[in-house]
Amino acid sequence: MSRIRILPEAVANRIAAGEVVERPASVVKELLENALDAGAKTIRVEVEAGGKRMIRVIDDGHGMAHDDALLAFERHATSKLRSADDLLSIPTLGFRGEALPTIAAVSRLLLESRAEEDAEGTRVEFAGGKLVSVKPAGLPAGTTVSVADLFYCVPARRKFLKSDTTELGHIASLVTHYALANPGKQFVLTTPTQQIVDCSPVERLAERVYQLFGKQSFDELIEIPVASAAFRAAITEPELEQSEEKARLSVYGFTSRPEVQRPNRNGIYIFVNRRLVRDRLILHAIHEAYRNILPSNVFPATLLFLEMPYDEVDVNVHPAKIEVRFRRSQFVHDFTRDSIRQALMAVRPIASFAAAAAASGQNANTSAGQLSNAPSMDPTAPSIVPRAVIPAMEEIGLGSGVGSDGGFDLTSAPMQPVEQRFAFPAGPETSLEPGAAFGASNLASTAAAPNWAGNFAAGNGSAPATLPHPDQIADLKPLGQVSSSFIVAVNGEGLWLVDQHVAHERVLFEQHLEARRAGRVESQRMLMPMILELSPRQLVIYEKIAEELSANGFEVEPMGPRSVAIQAAPAGITGSDAEKLLTEILDGIERENAAISIETLQAKIAASTACHAAIKVNMPLDQTKMEWLLSALAKTDCPMSCPHGRPVVLRYSVKEIEKAFHRI
Repeated sequence: MSRIRILPEAVANRIAAGEVVERPASVVKELLENALDAGAKTIRVEVEAGGKRMIRVIDDGHGMAHDDALLAFERHATSKLRSADDLLSIPTLGFRGEALPTIAAVSRLLLESRAEEDAEGTRVEFAGGKLVSVKPAGLPAGTTVSVADLFYCVPARRKFLKSDTTELGHIASLVTHYALANPGKQFVLTTPTQQIVDCSPVERLAERVYQLFGKQSFDELIEIPVASAAFRAAITEPELEQSEEKARLSVYGFTSRPEVQRPNRNGIYIFVNRRLVRDRLILHAIHEAYRNILPSNVFPATLLFLEMPYDEVDVNVHPAKIEVRFRRSQFVHDFTRDSIRQALMAVRPIASFAAAAAASGQNANTSAGQLSNAPSMDPTAPSIVPRAVIPAMEEIGLGSGVGSDGGFDLTSAPMQPVEQRFAFPAGPETSLEPGAAFGASNLASTAAAPNWAGNFAAGNGSAPATLPHPDQIADLKPLGQVSSSFIVAVNGEGLWLVDQHVAHERVLFEQHLEARRAGRVESQRMLMPMILELSPRQLVIYEKIAEELSANGFEVEPMGPRSVAIQAAPAGITGSDAEKLLTEILDGIERENAAISIETLQAKIAASTACHAAIKVNMPLDQTKMEWLLSALAKTDCPMSCPHGRPVVLRYSVKEIEKAFHRI
């Protein structure tokens, strides 16, 4: 008797449903993408009991004729592909033809659709994957899909669903994501008791961000202007000869100021050609952009859009279409990282006391949150924050990109300034016009929307009216120290506190990097060599970075099978700190647990060296030393945070002081 048999169609559909339909939000995702592919201008999502009882998605797209409405429930039936070659350049959100049959296999599904050119529509009903009825019906142009009793025929799967509030939060997050990606379309999300999202069409991405997240959260974001570069730098000469057009990559969006910190990656929204994705490569690029600005254990809130030719990205790598692969992954990674970094450096934001307190309170009190019952938006009020996460978003490691085996590898990276590496056009190049200014007049005319915010919101503290800028540090006059650790200074902008250790750390960090790139890192010899025994993993890392250690002021020689002798260390490092510093560098790279570029390695070594060489806390400084430190800090590129991401300077503005004394 044969051991191998072909599965029945019903079983195959349920297996496919297990891959595609994870929870109610998965159903909403598939139906939303179908509506967008159908050219819908308005999409309405209605849910009951967190989507477990009912999900209804109504769109005004081009609809389906009678035959198409039936064919749509056949496995791998799609209007979006014709041949295998089409898989190499997919312009639509959906393409596999799995959504409707797999959803119908685990629910009671009703499809109502009419093509605009038809006189009547079609109503198709399924239950547990079986066709119940097909009837003509008088319907408006467009499509309505109602999914009731999800997983009613698979009770084991239904038990794994979370509470109604949690499932609704996932759905709301998903609708929020696609509303962000499509500002020119209207999105509505309702339950029987509340209207959660109602976004009218707008012209600019900035307006949609304001609609969804409110003024306070919008003010805490930094715009990433449109940065565009040809893939020419990554294309080989034979490819150039075959193609007259230069494929371009564009990156734009918004990212949070350094004082706005998240305990997880749930505030990072990534879109590739307006497709919501979860991608290690881009997550790592964002992480690298904030390296030496944010602490390693916190994350920014980022709304990032990447636009590129369809043949430069493979979206056919995951059943739910939430992972992608890039044809030129290193180029995409570096350009994304540098675009975000350049936006941060252009603004160089410094925290005020109020913002720092709000961020601290938020990090300490982060919770799942509850759904807002507010029917309208008050632009001056703080946002009410439900939990908003990408559906099925697990905490993935920060690797070097898809395909990383987790091993350590040292890769080369161009050392030219970002302006020389990539060509940034002066104006925006997309229909979203993300680089356009969003002034007060635009805010006043924005249509009211529910106060539904994702992880962009930042606690209950109100943002300061005028945010401090690093240029204001240049004229600071030191008054003294608090606990021999914090410098108190003043200028016309207000009262300033400077952490002397991390301020000196920032100064030394940038000086060390500049000296390394110029090949002039000074070192000092030890009176007696220091013998250090390494673990096997440390020894492997040491052998790979020995040359870079030497270029950074270390003189280290092997002494036996697992020991090394430190003969010299970077200038400013005491003998007792040399051993700790080398161990910290090796262990820090071990924790990286991924491929690392020369540029990143240099920054890590410079950060560790600066930390050990910097002025310590509880160290009295005279007036001259305080003046020198403030002057040197003002000349750095990034005076707002130390290389490990801690804030260097806090400002208490004159306005905040007057408000505290009830003078205004």
